[in-house]
Amino acid sequence: MLWTKKNTTRVTGAITEQFAKHYLMQQGLTFVDENVHCRQGEIDLIMQDDTTLVFVEVKYRKNNHFGGAIAAVSVAKQNKIKYCATFYLHKMNLNEYNTPCRFDVIALEGDISQPQVSWLKNAF
Repeated sequence: MLWTKKNTTRVTGAITEQFAKHYLMQQGLTFVDENVHCRQGEIDLIMQDDTTLVFVEVKYRKNNHFGGAIAAVSVAKQNKIKYCATFYLHKMNLNEYNTPCRFDVIALEGDISQPQVSWLKNAF
């Protein structure tokens, strides 16, 4: 019997985040930071779109049998991302009320080497 090594969720996450980063750069966004951690969670990617900071959640699903990638961004997850974004802005000495920001979701589905991409701007 031949055993094949499957990617761990951490490896799969790193692959999909890099795919999303390059995709967004091809769309004209500028890379700022990635995997920004705070006590409440993590922001996968931070990009810049003109003068707007874009906090990006990347979700990958092999198939949509259980709702797909977009459905995986729950309200609780959205709140954690918002908290982390506020933490990041404070850490960078930026004012959250005067800094243009938005929250996007990159949903990837299908074959991990060539996934189907859905980009939701201003997702929440």
